[in-house]
Amino acid sequence: MSRKLNWGIISTGAIARAFADGLAQSKTGQLAGVASRNAGKALAFGQRHGLDAAACHGSYDALLSDPSVEAVYVATPHPLHAEWSIRAAEAGKHVLCEKPFAVNAWEASAMLDAARENGTFMMEAFMYRCHPQVAKLLELLRSGAIGEIRSVQASFAFRAGWNPDSRLLSNALAGGGILDVGCYPVSFARLVAGAACGADFDDPVELQAVGVVGETRVDEAAMAVMKFRNGFIAEVAAGVRLQMENVARVYGTDGWILMKNPWGASREKPETGRMVLNAGGKVTEFEVAVERTSFAYEADAAAEAIFAGRREPAAPAMTWNDTLGNMNTLDLWRARIRLEYDCEKPGGRKNTAAGRPLRVKSRAAMKYGSIPGVLRRVSRLIFGCDNQVSYPHARSVFDAWYECGGNAFDTAWLYGGGSQEKLLGEWMSDRGVRNEVVVAVKGAATPRCTPEFLLQDFAVSLDRLKLDRADIYIMHRDNRDVPIGEFVDTLDSLKKRGLIGAWGGSNWSIERFEAAAAYAKAHGREGPAILNNNLSLARMVIPVWPGCIHVSDPESRAWLERTQTVHFSWSSQARGYFLGDSEWKKLGQQNFEAWDAEDNRERRKRAFELAERKGCSAVNIALAYVLAQPFPSFALIGPRDVRELRTSLPGLDVELTQAERKYLNLEADRL
Repeated sequence: MSRKLNWGIISTGAIARAFADGLAQSKTGQLAGVASRNAGKALAFGQRHGLDAAACHGSYDALLSDPSVEAVYVATPHPLHAEWSIRAAEAGKHVLCEKPFAVNAWEASAMLDAARENGTFMMEAFMYRCHPQVAKLLELLRSGAIGEIRSVQASFAFRAGWNPDSRLLSNALAGGGILDVGCYPVSFARLVAGAACGADFDDPVELQAVGVVGETRVDEAAMAVMKFRNGFIAEVAAGVRLQMENVARVYGTDGWILMKNPWGASREKPETGRMVLNAGGKVTEFEVAVERTSFAYEADAAAEAIFAGRREPAAPAMTWNDTLGNMNTLDLWRARIRLEYDCEKPGGRKNTAAGRPLRVKSRAAMKYGSIPGVLRRVSRLIFGCDNQVSYPHARSVFDAWYECGGNAFDTAWLYGGGSQEKLLGEWMSDRGVRNEVVVAVKGAATPRCTPEFLLQDFAVSLDRLKLDRADIYIMHRDNRDVPIGEFVDTLDSLKKRGLIGAWGGSNWSIERFEAAAAYAKAHGREGPAILNNNLSLARMVIPVWPGCIHVSDPESRAWLERTQTVHFSWSSQARGYFLGDSEWKKLGQQNFEAWDAEDNRERRKRAFELAERKGCSAVNIALAYVLAQPFPSFALIGPRDVRELRTSLPGLDVELTQAERKYLNLEADRL
């Protein structure tokens, strides 16, 4: 190949040297620059690898500004992987990031989002996946050499010298065996599990683990057992304070394969792959000879994808979904042995994953509206906090939401047994954004839908959220056994005490809402300002939960238009009903049946038709429909990760005419 890819290397440690040496052996790449936070180290590294002094940078930013550098190898300690991979992508550089890709899956998600947004290549650097022996192993497995593939045993461990400040043993540097070397056997097990079911990889459905967390608060030794679909089982082990036989074994119904050096980890010289096949009473030894180190093959795998215009490599190198699955498994392994890094805790990382203070991005295109009683403008999309499983998860998606201009959050006393309110409260405090966001607090869920419980639970919500007031309070349900005036009096008292700005009802009938407004007017009280029912392009056929109410019918929408009542729509995108065919039912059959009917199928068909005309997705059309109503309409969305958030945002830019709204909702036969 005459074309050579110009690489820059961030950091100058041992793994960076190994990559530079491999790059010199590669067919596709050449070293064009290096960066260290110590200019002397950068110069020494560069001179060793034949670089001019001008290509040796005393800062990482300087390397990213070097126009001669096309791709960057990130070789920093683990906690800096996300920051410099994201910044490299933002600088238009392709990225090969050393394993583990990030400290956790949520940082990994932010990194891949940066590559997606900036149109750059990104790959996790598992060099062993690029060694030809892996391709040979997959060939044997897929040919049925050992029958049905049933199990894996794999380990990677070594005894590091005792240095509590080293990257291997420091909690601050995300040390320990699971992240540093456990990622290898986990990725290997998932690779083989994929071969067992005809895929590039598979993810476990169960994981049990034990481990020893030492005095520096990292895992010194850990083991896990994973179960995959179809009954495939894997045993993996890792450690930084013990020696193990670092081999991998694959077992099938008719035999087994031993990989004597599965990780191909030699940094100095080519390492021949060696495998033993025992099947049908016959033992066969294979050697996969190579002329280059695994790092050279890795550089070529990345460059070949980049030259082909792809954003991720071809399997068995680590594709994006493979990396996310691996990181999720490592997170689960750590959780099982209760290993958490300080940087993952509230207060542990003041900046975003990109290493910057949180701020709204200049290109953010959020739209806003006003609500009586709420002092700040409110983003037309409202983030529903009901699926965050940890603080790193919450921080990842909340940061991305804020950067996009989103300033409104909806949460509830009920969600996650209070965990969702706590996570939002920690994030607001951590980021110092309380005065920039709008928080809607829900309470009074059945069976605690009484004035007394409302007051008790509201106090608990404020404490969890670390707030002295709520911008919006919404009753989660109605209780017709309680006279409407008792609820109005209770909420009016909170308003007069300055504890809430505006209030409303979720899953309230219009009749009950009008009764509350009439009582408030007659008695000089603050009435409801917000109705929070379901409104979506798809009519809710079966209540998602008992007691749910929608306003998708013509009569309810006409009332909202006539009264100009502010409406918050939950399940505004019909919980996945407008996804593509391959994902249509991914949220479960029961949820699917809540929306599926002949008229909704026609609405879905028309949404896809209109989406093709407008160059967006049917999901975006469904969201735009909710936002385009002739009354103040806000849409609640509940993205589980940054990628899902990105798929919703284009709905803000879709303009629907009245004729298009009528066509979508079957009120007109044609446009």
